[in-house]
Amino acid sequence: MFASLSVPNFRTYVTGAFVSNIGTWVQRVAQDWLVLQLSNGSAVAVGITTALQFLPALLLSPVGGLLADRFDKRRLLMATQSWMAVSALILGALAVAGDATTMHVYVLAFVFGIGSALDVPARQAFVSEMVGADRLTNAIGLNSSAFNAARLIGPGIAGLVIAAFGSGWAILTNGVSYIAFLLALVVLDESKLVRSEPIPRAKGQVREGFRYVARRADLLIALGVGFAVGTFGMNFQMTNALMVRNEFGLGAQTYGVLGSVLGIGSLLGALLAARRKAAPSLKFVVISSLVFALLIGLSGAAPAYLLYAISLPLVGLSALITLTSTNMYVQTSVEPQVRGRVMALYITVLMGGTPIGSPLLGLLAEWLGPRAPLIGGALVQASMIVAVVVLVRRFGPAARADQTPTTPEETHSADSAAG
Repeated sequence: MFASLSVPNFRTYVTGAFVSNIGTWVQRVAQDWLVLQLSNGSAVAVGITTALQFLPALLLSPVGGLLADRFDKRRLLMATQSWMAVSALILGALAVAGDATTMHVYVLAFVFGIGSALDVPARQAFVSEMVGADRLTNAIGLNSSAFNAARLIGPGIAGLVIAAFGSGWAILTNGVSYIAFLLALVVLDESKLVRSEPIPRAKGQVREGFRYVARRADLLIALGVGFAVGTFGMNFQMTNALMVRNEFGLGAQTYGVLGSVLGIGSLLGALLAARRKAAPSLKFVVISSLVFALLIGLSGAAPAYLLYAISLPLVGLSALITLTSTNMYVQTSVEPQVRGRVMALYITVLMGGTPIGSPLLGLLAEWLGPRAPLIGGALVQASMIVAVVVLVRRFGPAARADQTPTTPEETHSADSAAG
């Protein structure tokens, strides 16, 4: 389960990322709570904030993937992490001073999202450079474990800090936490990195990534699953905030506790993923996503706070099994020279769907109540996944391995021959 931690670089990286991720979860809770306070409990305002934070992923992740394939990933991560730290510090300072408005949160959520959109593809691709191909599956699982261990701790800390000092101080905590990750990147032993050969600058490299995916039926299905899950399933910060404040009439500490309760299942799911010796099958990816949708719907139907809280670890477990299995499948089934761009497309559909889903689910909550985003989102997610599988298998590219180009260059050659 912990084999990749024997690699000193990966151990240092995960430690720094763990501290930073605690801060990230603190801000996620604090930011949504701040918006609820500033907007008098508006579900639409929370949805808009989430949408703006993830909108850059829809617009810029392909560019981030190209940058990850073309430049030194470690230096790129230093730049993106610094960008996000400054964004968090500005928002936290405004909130502490009492000057923050809903518009401030909207703007800075978007600015923060720009850094995240360029950061995530590089982080995904950088893992393989630290551990190599043999330990990649285990490292992906452990990386998710660290993220979700932080998810277990961060919301609880956020609830305590918000209750004692206010949302602004919780957001400032995240700004400071980036120092740990930046220090980890600085002290990595560059001589031990298994670097992939940077691709030379050329025209059409982003399009090559799209063409590569378009010729792979399995990747189209995997990315379709990622879009459905990211758009209609991964909205826990919004749905938990609405259920706590608007359905059960409880406060920030309870909201933070629910985030940690959700993190229990998420951490368990990530640890189970780390035990894998091989990447999961595409069938497993699809089935796990449908189970996830079912559990989301059941949590939305929970009649009381206690039952809702009990359902969250199961929801978190299924969410992480779905996310890590999809991530592992995509990362291990593509060539190193195109991994950054393919992972960028995966991140685009996973996170880029949030600007679509969050406002829609927020409107649904305004019209039908805070349970509607959970139950309705689950139904839409399951329907979309089934539709993607059916449509790709019926109308998509041939799935046989001998018909699938394995590199962007082969893809380009096949396109030229066809032309």
